[in-house]
Amino acid sequence: MTGNDIRAAFLKFFASKGHKIIPSASLIPENDPTVLFTTAGMHPLVPYLMGAEHPEGKRLADAQKCVRTGDIDEVGDNRHLTFFEMLGNWSLGDYFKKEAIAWSFEILTGKEWFGLDPARLYVSVFEGDAVAPRDEESIGIWQEQFKTAGIDARVGERIFAYPKGKNWWGPAGLTGPCGPDTEMFYDTLALPDAAAHAGHWTGTEACHPNCDCGRYVEIWNDVFMQYFKNAEGAFEPLAQKNVDTGMGLERMAMMLQRVPTVFETDLFSPIIARIEELSGKAYQAEGGFVSIGAVLTGDAAARDVEREATLRAMRVVADHLRTATFIIGDPRGMGPSNTDQGYIVRRLIRRAVRFGRQLGIQGVFTPQVAEVIVDMYGAHYGELVKNRDRVMQELRAEEEKFSATLERGLKEAMKARDEHAAAGEIPGAAAFFLYESFGFPKELTEEVTGKKVVTAEWDAAMKAHQDKSRAGAEQKFSGGLANHSEIVVRQHTATHLLHKALRTVLGDHVEQKGSNITAERLRFDFSHPVKMTPEEIAKVEAIVNEQIVKDLPVHFEMLTVDEAKASGAIGLFEDKYAALGNKVKVYMVGSPEQGYFSKEICGGPHVEHTALVGKFKIQKEEASSAGIRRIKAVVQ
Repeated sequence: MTGNDIRAAFLKFFASKGHKIIPSASLIPENDPTVLFTTAGMHPLVPYLMGAEHPEGKRLADAQKCVRTGDIDEVGDNRHLTFFEMLGNWSLGDYFKKEAIAWSFEILTGKEWFGLDPARLYVSVFEGDAVAPRDEESIGIWQEQFKTAGIDARVGERIFAYPKGKNWWGPAGLTGPCGPDTEMFYDTLALPDAAAHAGHWTGTEACHPNCDCGRYVEIWNDVFMQYFKNAEGAFEPLAQKNVDTGMGLERMAMMLQRVPTVFETDLFSPIIARIEELSGKAYQAEGGFVSIGAVLTGDAAARDVEREATLRAMRVVADHLRTATFIIGDPRGMGPSNTDQGYIVRRLIRRAVRFGRQLGIQGVFTPQVAEVIVDMYGAHYGELVKNRDRVMQELRAEEEKFSATLERGLKEAMKARDEHAAAGEIPGAAAFFLYESFGFPKELTEEVTGKKVVTAEWDAAMKAHQDKSRAGAEQKFSGGLANHSEIVVRQHTATHLLHKALRTVLGDHVEQKGSNITAERLRFDFSHPVKMTPEEIAKVEAIVNEQIVKDLPVHFEMLTVDEAKASGAIGLFEDKYAALGNKVKVYMVGSPEQGYFSKEICGGPHVEHTALVGKFKIQKEEASSAGIRRIKAVVQ
């Protein structure tokens, strides 16, 4: 099965079980300052896991775009990626463990679906602690399912119990829904060449599904969301019990296509082929792809060092440019910059360029790789086609900017390494010089020098220049719209008023490109090619405050996409929702009698009338990235 086949089969299966298929949410979370990117399928659905009514009902399924950068240094092994697709099915207070586990077993092992060998399937459950008991219910259900395949699923042999660090999922941010899970692992001894390797590969008793040797690859996770982690770190029972599942498309493709790593699947092979063409180097050296045992056991003797470096470099370039393409091409797309999501995009592109140069690629190449990615994924993710030109322009500009200083920067980095050899670390001031002079993110300096940067000194230097490191960007906020605090809800309504006011003053080309709300302020990113004038800023601010003084009613209606468009509503994902026949929640400010000031597709929540927003004040208007402006404002 191809990657497209797997995605389609998953959605078809759950549609047959009464699930409505919903489109992927943006990679840039809306109004959630606790994370930079959508990191899991559950992230966009938090309000509904908390009890809000979803317009499509209680059973949902989707393929969600996700980005995680915590494992960026692991990219190049058999399974770690920065961008991936998470296939998921959802129960919002409807079915629970029995149905979720039975359906997981059915689609994984059913011959008309994925047809995996049940004898190579192993599962884990939560072992219990002071918060929640051992998951005996899941154990019993799994034993029933394995029995249908003639397998006696004993605990400790087929079913394994692990603590919270292994079998508890969530929340996606600092607070939110969470709960025990059951994870499914596939024994990769079924894959080529694996049985020839020693140690764990022979199936010794020391090996188990959560063993770090890599023999077992996690392919799916059923989360039973029964709790909410609050700001104090305590776990409270949720009003409704939910099911949240996640199957990594790339990992499943690796299993079903019987290849040693995700990079040999059809989800990567066209990208790798373009990198081979550009570099003149072969991914398949003599003897074929690197064997699974060599990849996972770290056996240096089993690998050719130069070949290994080429393989890793190609994988990093493929992964990083795929991720950058999806982030820039997202409906709320972000280009490279020095803060927040843009910082990550810049780091990914520059890391890809550096590995590309290591492969011997000369000249601008990132847009050529991105063209392949857009062509591969455009049919399912139409936003990539729509934003193709922007993707290519951003990649080209960033690569040209970085390439001009890369060689000199590498020389300076080596000098810094040698000068501070005795210290064992690179001083923050020296690292910041490389950043300021040559555009080297802190992580790149650490990577090329092989030494850690003194973080406290780096942060102090960045703060002095009103800049932030990636770690700071990920941790600088607390709270978020998910907590529904009064001030956050007021600021959320203010963003709708601001959006409409910007379109009134600047024109209908203005589209929301990002929204980030904390208890202290709101931040709104929007498409506009030039800096706003002081007069335009004052006019926008006056329009927002005028609507607040009018004390307009705020309410929502559930409309089909055609109805929403006909009403003049604005928002993202209209084409995908329309194709699926979904209804959307449209928040309206105003009334039929007075006329509507704004109509916008949004999940909420909002104040009931605009006077509750308070006085609106724009604090700053600045560039976010190419063609994207940013407003920071407060309500008082």
